Amino acid sequence: MTQVVALDAVPAVAGPYKVDVSRGDRIGRVSSEWFSRPDDERYLSLSDLHLAVRGRAERSRTRTVESAAIRVEASRDDAERLALMLPGSDMPIAPTHWSFGQLASLVGAPAAYLRQLPAPLAGINLQYGLTSHRAEQVKTFEIEDGRVELRAVTGPEYGRIYDHELVTAVQRIAGNGTGDTRWKVPGVLDWSTGIYNPRVDITRDTTTLYASDRDVFLFLVDDLNPIEAGRLPDGSPDLFFRGFYCWNSEVGAKTLGIASFYLRAVCQNRNLWGVEDFEEITIRHSKYAASRFAHEAAPALERFANSSALPFVNGIKAAREKIVARSDEDRSDFLRKRGFSKAETTKIIETVLAEEGRPPENVFDFVQGITAVARDKPHQDARLDLEARAKKLLDRAA
Repeated sequence: MTQVVALDAVPAVAGPYKVDVSRGDRIGRVSSEWFSRPDDERYLSLSDLHLAVRGRAERSRTRTVESAAIRVEASRDDAERLALMLPGSDMPIAPTHWSFGQLASLVGAPAAYLRQLPAPLAGINLQYGLTSHRAEQVKTFEIEDGRVELRAVTGPEYGRIYDHELVTAVQRIAGNGTGDTRWKVPGVLDWSTGIYNPRVDITRDTTTLYASDRDVFLFLVDDLNPIEAGRLPDGSPDLFFRGFYCWNSEVGAKTLGIASFYLRAVCQNRNLWGVEDFEEITIRHSKYAASRFAHEAAPALERFANSSALPFVNGIKAAREKIVARSDEDRSDFLRKRGFSKAETTKIIETVLAEEGRPPENVFDFVQGITAVARDKPHQDARLDLEARAKKLLDRAA
């Protein structure tokens, strides 16, 4: 029986539950973030994260200046120190590693090479580039924190979406992200038993709320309210829960993006297992980016958070019920007619037989076989191609 929980209901699960992570896709994006973040980039609640990113935005300012009016200063006494003087200001501005690279890129200079030069020589080259910059104007993003730093420098049409704006949008649906709403930092899968425990203390090691001086990244799940979408071969329920992650960089290091999906588990290394129905939208920081965020991305996140799981459950149910192959010839024809090679067809059928104990019969069987084969592909392009073809099959079945 499918479990549908009202959005304002109390948590439906008191403890751990069994999941089957051999099905669906594995996504490593959150794990990559988890591995790369030092302690000072990890936050234990959305309120702490918001306080940090909102505070730095309040200390920052933006202005558009003529590139030829920027003066590069360097001292012979300090071969590594370089500063910028902007029109209308008598305070030197120190570029960060990131903004120096942006500035060099804007004027067509090789940043890696300039960083190897003594500051006076690098300054001469950078000054020449600014003076002859054909676009004429640049937009600066500066912060004052003891000294004035140049956080970012972009073209004048850059449409900044602040990191705190994304965090605020998430807070509207997730509260503090610690369990005060349905949405929270995920639990952990026990690989030895296949048991997923949604109730895990939020620590620096388990949190999935991150921010650096260049970006913000958040991952939250609704794992206290699992959804039953059919049965496993042993008769136990096939349980999913909803999840999403989103990211942004107010200094131009990456786009803004939101990914939503259903999944079966999150392991200790923050890999996502048994992922189905993955959807992603991205917004470049172009001129109208802020408007697109307000009218497209933020509402999409809220719709996913508050939507019913029934369309997803019904889609899985339809795929399970749609018998498309009853013989070996049927199985081969089904895949070959959909563009799979002879080798891929054999591999997919063998994979289903090995994992399910029987050959594929319905659309869901074939989808699971395709995604299982995709997981073993060493190259991302080949893996994504197979996963997209599997999703297309599932969508048609629904």
